Amino acid sequence: MEVQVTTSRRKALSRPVSYPSRWLATALVSAATLGVSAQALAEDPIKVGILHSLSGTMAISESTLKDTVEMLIAQQNAQGGLLGRQLEAVVVDPASNWPLFAERARELLAQEEVDVIFGNWTSVSRKAVLPVVEELNGLLFYPVQYEGEESSENVFYTGAAPNQQAIPAVNYLHDQVGVERWVLAGTDYVYPRTTNRILEAYLREEFGVAEEDILVNYTPFGHSDWQNIVAEVRRFGSEGKKTAVVSTINGDANVPFYRELANQGIDAADIPVVAFSVGEQELSGLDTAPLVGHLAAWNYFMSVDTDANYDFIDAWIDYTGDEESVTNDPMEAHYIGFNMWAEAVRKAGTTEVDAVKDAIIGVTVPNLSGGYAAMMPNHHITKPVLIGEIQDNGQFDVVWQTPSTVAGDAWSDYLPGSRDLVSDWRAPMRCGNFNVANGSCGGSTAAEEAEVALAE
Repeated sequence: MEVQVTTSRRKALSRPVSYPSRWLATALVSAATLGVSAQALAEDPIKVGILHSLSGTMAISESTLKDTVEMLIAQQNAQGGLLGRQLEAVVVDPASNWPLFAERARELLAQEEVDVIFGNWTSVSRKAVLPVVEELNGLLFYPVQYEGEESSENVFYTGAAPNQQAIPAVNYLHDQVGVERWVLAGTDYVYPRTTNRILEAYLREEFGVAEEDILVNYTPFGHSDWQNIVAEVRRFGSEGKKTAVVSTINGDANVPFYRELANQGIDAADIPVVAFSVGEQELSGLDTAPLVGHLAAWNYFMSVDTDANYDFIDAWIDYTGDEESVTNDPMEAHYIGFNMWAEAVRKAGTTEVDAVKDAIIGVTVPNLSGGYAAMMPNHHITKPVLIGEIQDNGQFDVVWQTPSTVAGDAWSDYLPGSRDLVSDWRAPMRCGNFNVANGSCGGSTAAEEAEVALAE
């Protein structure tokens, strides 16, 4: 059911002071109400690192996530903080520069001595950060869908693995829409390339799709000239078989891509597009009328009809002061990850990294869709999978969803070398890539993976 977003849900409040001042005042009043002592407020704060691009091609998606974490920190402080201590945001801007992500992560951990990091969007930026958080024993909560094929002791993956987004989306297109030809269009980096390798193998193995019925295309970050590519998609889809585009296009390149689809008269009835990186935030910069009927696969949509979601929307609009603010899936992933981290800190009685890593496995917190998310031993979480159809108001109408939550797989059953791998960070295994065929742990390959990702 689509949510009618009205001013009754989006509180329009007069604000005589700035938002930081208002939220600080709320925190202090709440702390006093809860009996938090002045001494506790004066103790060293718990530092929360925020590692999101605020400039460059990914700022369209990531800047909102920075604001989300700051809102969650403000809310936590308004409830008295954690362990009697206030939380403090430490924000850095990696500027959509993948090697700079590693430098900024090192700055957060070694210089600022943050207790946890919430950050990254692209997989190449995450790959760049992995060796740093492992070397310095930091905690990273990663909120975006990704290609899998990874499980780090120092990373908690609160976005979707391929079995929680890409594969269910392909199943929907095949079973419900009758798609026979597939365009796999993505930005040229590790997430689209690995995801599409999984999808190509899946399409062939599960549905018997012929090689000539799969068209793969990659473009650079920030790509803007889509005329020839969209024309090729149109030709590919005009040969008598139902065709769909599975899009792993990231960042601001989505704006000219969808614009060119409309320019060439490609609508959802002819060639539907299902996107994995386009949500409400990206649609807010588009004229969505020509895009009605195109799809996205996520684990949350703003239009979800639950009280928890309404409360989150109200809090977000109250915090931003913008009646037109939207929420999206990676924001919910940060909401889940932040609450899981906070619960693990309470459970451990400390922010000490090793204690939190042990305490968080099995932690269960509410999601915004009316259910719960649990942290699994492979550092992935349980999530529902939803298919949403773009509406002319920039929202999504949920047209399909899984009957229950799906546990994230770190390793794909459809790639050679991955089928025999499992991940379990509990004692005594404590391994992210245990080979059940030969009984050995492959150990960390973070440095090698970062080198490869940054070279592509």
